[in-house]
Amino acid sequence: QVQLAESGGTLVQAGGSLRLSCEASGSIFNLHMMGWFRQAPGKQREFVAVMVTAGRTRYADSVKGRFTISRDNAKNTLYLQMNSLEPEDTAVYYCAARHSRSVDLYTQQYDYWGQGTQVTVSS
Repeated sequence: QVQLAESGGTLVQAGGSLRLSCEASGSIFNLHMMGWFRQAPGKQREFVAVMVTAGRTRYADSVKGRFTISRDNAKNTLYLQMNSLEPEDTAVYYCAARHSRSVDLYTQQYDYWGQGTQVTVSS
């Protein structure tokens, strides 16, 4: 079993920056994919970014050039650096992880999910 704990969400003004963290614990071996997703009130959960073991990354068009996904293997932590934040980025952000590889890097089929952290961008 794997536990994921997101942190770093807060209220921030438009144009500001924020870094989210996701610490993995438990049976954390062979987590080949880790990703970030978000869900705004009344909307479906959407893909934000993903990183695989080989280092390949993908981003949603809405965040490309503004967000950066990274990891610190020594700390078992995944990060999402968010710059130039916009009110449209307001959502609960979720960290997710899966053991098996997927051909579809945009998949929302993950084995483990965190509880989410709230990011609110004010105008």
